[in-house]
Amino acid sequence: MDISPRPLPASQTPPLVLTVAGSDSGGGAGIQADLKTMLALGTHGMSVITAVTAQNSRGVQGAWDLPVEAVRAQFRSVVDDIGVHAVKTGMLSSAELVEAVAELLGGTGAPVVVDPVGVSKHGDPLLAASALESVRTRLLPAATVATPNLPEVEQLTGVRVEREEDLRRAADAVLALGPRWALIKGGHLPGEAVDLLTDGREEHRLRAARHDNRHTHGTGCTLAAAIAAELAKGAEVPAAVAAAKKYVTGAIAAGFPLGSEIGPVDHGWRFR
Repeated sequence: MDISPRPLPASQTPPLVLTVAGSDSGGGAGIQADLKTMLALGTHGMSVITAVTAQNSRGVQGAWDLPVEAVRAQFRSVVDDIGVHAVKTGMLSSAELVEAVAELLGGTGAPVVVDPVGVSKHGDPLLAASALESVRTRLLPAATVATPNLPEVEQLTGVRVEREEDLRRAADAVLALGPRWALIKGGHLPGEAVDLLTDGREEHRLRAARHDNRHTHGTGCTLAAAIAAELAKGAEVPAAVAAAKKYVTGAIAAGFPLGSEIGPVDHGWRFR
């Protein structure tokens, strides 16, 4: 079956990006962050909701997976009719969901950005331990770019990163699981915010000043969605990641208070 995007004039239809992730009722992360990012970067965002969370600035009060058949139906509904230029995956909390989504991704022919979400910004678990092996063996091999943060690297590979010199060892461990590129996010390290992007041959270190702003909810989702948007627009991986890093750095700098605890990054900072 041909699932390529339907040919419409470029002036009418922007690049098409699909997010497969959970819903954040507070609007700072997950599906909501992804769609805001995709719009801000000039693409059309579409969604497959995998879970619904009750979530606010204080944390996650509850999470409910959608049935696998509902996830599969959403994906087929969008992709078979509209098509897609890039896909981003986020919260996939069960082995059944991971395996179903990995199977669906194999038929798109589009670049895939996998954000292997393990815990929320507040430390709430969003990935069942029983799903880890499916992420390693089914989802990561489908990724064009995998974007784990340091706790997720340790969760997936056992490699603990304590300083910048450890980033390459972490990247090698992630690449061994099958993605074409690994972006190891060093935001949990002290000092300058440095990420390592590599495919095992070429290496790019992306540096940015660290902003003194506690309102960083949604950072990981936003970065992965931004990479997917840039890939959908035709950028090669290193250029897509560099542009996404610049966008998310601005969003972090403009993060704002919301509720009583940690607020979100500002997805619309370029329009203020």
